[in-house]
Amino acid sequence: MTTEDDIGDALTLLAEHGDAISMYAPGSREPIFGRILSVDPELPHFVMELNDGAVLPPGKITFVSTLRSAKLQFRLSSEDWKPLPGQPLHIPMVFPETCTVLNRRSTERVETPLGITCMALFAVSETTEHELPVYDISEGGIGMHCSKNRAKGLIKGRKLQNVVLEMGEVTIEVEEMEIRFGRSFRSFLLGEQLHLGCMFTKLSPEAIAKVKNVIDQINHP
Repeated sequence: MTTEDDIGDALTLLAEHGDAISMYAPGSREPIFGRILSVDPELPHFVMELNDGAVLPPGKITFVSTLRSAKLQFRLSSEDWKPLPGQPLHIPMVFPETCTVLNRRSTERVETPLGITCMALFAVSETTEHELPVYDISEGGIGMHCSKNRAKGLIKGRKLQNVVLEMGEVTIEVEEMEIRFGRSFRSFLLGEQLHLGCMFTKLSPEAIAKVKNVIDQINHP
């Protein structure tokens, strides 16, 4: 993305959803976490809110987040990330000149709506059962969230059989899906969380039709 309008729309979506932003300084693999507090497309600038105790070192910073069905990345640089007066965690920043969109999925995922219970129920062993909230859904898979202490056995490459998706009033039986990635992030309400991206590997025609129907209902409530 290279236009101010597109970049402003993307940053506004991140701000409205309160999505976590991971910030990386050169030479360090440890992310600095925050979120976009507000966006002013007229200036154009935005305000980044850092987590308590976080500090941005001077120099180039790489910003990474997830936007809809893709990862968003951009870089900014400053020798002094000056916060707003009396607000040490709120740092005003200018729009980046470009944003890179990475790992765009073949099928667009839509976020599950607020106020509707969407859960995935499955077992990874005879003694370990899971009931996790579904964060997004597409014709190709789902995204789930859980705390790290609830992620026992949920590793990349594991195939989950006989998964039941409770999507509001619709129940979808998934014969098999595979965990394709796990990404840590920090929720301002729930603390350290894990986002699990799963791909449907065995889905009956009836289940496919139900998934499409759920997506249509989300897009056209």
